[in-house]
Order: sequence, then C-alpha cells, then structure tokens
Amino acid sequence: MEEIKIALVQLSCGPDVTENELKTIRHIREAAEKGAKIICLQELFNAKYFPQNVDAEFYNLAMDWPGKTGTQLMKLAADLQVVLIVPVYEKAAPGIYFNSVFIIDADGVCIGKYRKTHIPDGPQYHEKYYFTPGNLGYPVFDTRYGRIAVAICWDEWYPEVSRILALKGPFIIFYPSAIGSEPDHPDLSTYPAWETVIRSHGIANGLFVAAVNRVGPEDDMCFYGQSFVADPFGAKLAEASDSHDEVLLADIDLSRIKKQRDILQFFRDRRIDTYQEILQRIIE
Repeated sequence: MEEIKIALVQLSCGPDVTENELKTIRHIREAAEKGAKIICLQELFNAKYFPQNVDAEFYNLAMDWPGKTGTQLMKLAADLQVVLIVPVYEKAAPGIYFNSVFIIDADGVCIGKYRKTHIPDGPQYHEKYYFTPGNLGYPVFDTRYGRIAVAICWDEWYPEVSRILALKGPFIIFYPSAIGSEPDHPDLSTYPAWETVIRSHGIANGLFVAAVNRVGPEDDMCFYGQSFVADPFGAKLAEASDSHDEVLLADIDLSRIKKQRDILQFFRDRRIDTYQEILQRIIE
C-alpha cells in the first residue's frame, strides 16, 4: 500500500462523558465515510481535561479497559474496517492510573497499548497527581494499514522519544494532545513552538507526523486545536481550525519517506558511539 488516508478527530469536550463519546463516534463515522483508514482521537478523548485541578474525585473517571467504551469502539472499528487510536484514562490497579492509548485494529481486535511516559506538572496541568509514568517503553503497532507509533502530549516535546520510535520502523507517529492556554502566562501561545517541534521530529526522522489536539474553552482553560499532519520534509498536509470541532483528513504518500531518507541520510550518519552522555541527568 503506497497511499493511505488518515483522520484526526479534533473535538471540544463537555462534562458529560457519555455525550462526549457519542459525539466522538459520530465523527469517527464521518471520517470513515470520507475514506479514512486510520483514525486518531485526542488525549483523554471522552472527558474534560480534569488535571486543571487537584481533586481525588476525578480518579473516578479512570476506566478498566475495555469496559463498555472500549467494547463499543472495538465493534465500531470492525464494522467500519478502520484502525482506531483511542487515548483514555486507564485504571490499571487500585491507586495506579495511566494516561494511555489503546490501538484497535481494523478487525476490532485491540492489538496493544502505550502509556504516557513523560508526565508534566504545572499551573492547571497537574498531571503528576493523576498519572503514573508509563511502564511499557516505546512500542510500535503493526496494523492492517501499516506500522504506526504513538506518543502522548508531553512526550511529543522530547526528541529522544521520536527517534526511538522512528528506529522501529513506523511510517507515522501520532501525537494525541491536550494543550492550550498557560494560566501563568496569559499572553503566551505555545502553538508556534508546539507545531515547530513536532514538524521537526518528522524531518529529523524521515517520517510523517500527526498531532491531534482538543479545542475550545474548558473551565479556566482554552485549547487551541490546530491539529495538523506533516510530511517527512516538514510540509503541512492539513491543518484544523483553532475554534471548532473538526475531522481533519490527510492523504499519506508513503513514497515520500524513502525520497526524504535518500536525500537526508540522518540514520546512516548517526554516531551512536558518541552519545553516552545523553543518559546523564545533567552533564557537569
């Protein structure tokens, strides 16, 4: 398969989990009707971004997988013959919760999961209170439509994550996200930096990148959306709005990977014998 259509589902979220899920399912169906074969949802797709506040009540949002939600989405994937990338708040054991993503193949079988590794903490991004750091390393997933990789939000800022994933052979890295206003810096938009660093990962690793972000106001924050897909040269293939729900579609031409890597031989010229220092917390 030399070309494939993907979709990113960028949505606003309200307080009702069931309503969020039903809206998401409508948009998944829309994406499939328009030809998408791989569909990625945003981080913590079925709930408002609860880490704005520290409140033990929000632990109740964590779900056992697959549960009712996962079972419904697995059936949907099989019915539509699509791959679904489903980020949820996972309850793994009493008191152990992960920010996770589950990969459902086009036959409706869940083929694996990734748990967010880098957990931020800052004003209105109180994720360390809710999430245990991931314990699964950086897996890739062989789906009906090709090998893919996923990194979640804060992971997307770390070049080490994208390089490790790229070396395992995916044609694309998906980055489900929840990023927007900075309450302690109200005049700052991190969007230009966010877009630039993710596009840079695609260039440095010779693959496609796709970042899907939630959009709109939630309590004291506003998420800036602008989900996008970029090719291995960093060119944006599609970009969503900064204000409303949207199914963003992009056609992926897999031949672009070989073309870029034949020109920019980053993997060939890596000097792995010189990189030991990067394993240090600080270099003194």
